[in-house]
Amino acid sequence: MVASPSLHTAPAAPAQPSVSMLDLDQFNAQPLQRDPFDYLILPGFIRQGVLAAISRDFPKITQPGSFPSDSLQLSGAFRQFLDELEGEPFRHAVEQKFDLDLTGRPTIITVRGYTDETDGRIHTDSRTKIITMLIYFNEAWQESGGRLRLLRSGTDLEDYVAEVDPAIGTLLAFRRSDNSWHGHKPFVGPRRAIQLNWVVDEKVKRREQTRHSISAFFKNLFGGKR
Repeated sequence: MVASPSLHTAPAAPAQPSVSMLDLDQFNAQPLQRDPFDYLILPGFIRQGVLAAISRDFPKITQPGSFPSDSLQLSGAFRQFLDELEGEPFRHAVEQKFDLDLTGRPTIITVRGYTDETDGRIHTDSRTKIITMLIYFNEAWQESGGRLRLLRSGTDLEDYVAEVDPAIGTLLAFRRSDNSWHGHKPFVGPRRAIQLNWVVDEKVKRREQTRHSISAFFKNLFGGKR
């Protein structure tokens, strides 16, 4: 009797790691500024090879207001980008950068496509926010308005330590505090940005999402479509 040849299943090829859209090496290397509060500004946070695809898939928003990401129709590279922002590798990088523990802290992502005359007023963000991040998606910015300034006080927009060009791929991240004052000169027109926040709990997340949705609704209702 002739023995049947042994059948061996070839080992599966190891999965190829996907290339991150985020340049975490640059993020990790960028020093944290501590005066007057903890922040960092990083042009080139998004890898060049994916910028065009994310920008192409950015939701078309022609009304003022911040829209919760889960209220928008997201697809393609833009959706993948948001998934990475809320992923564990980036959360760990943020924890190390700001020396804090974000385990169990919910995230909120809002998307903005248009700025009106009511935006940019000086504020610190609410105490329920832990970390605020803004990522911009505008081509070369020539306007004097719409450039976010990090301020030394809540009374003087000209007393600033840094001014952020809202150019495509630029990240601003800061730790919310009672003196994390920021604002910008008025600008009316298209100004695309994503805001990512880690907040204290799910109750805050639900409340903030509802607030943004209501605010955007009434801005659309009374402001009209641009």
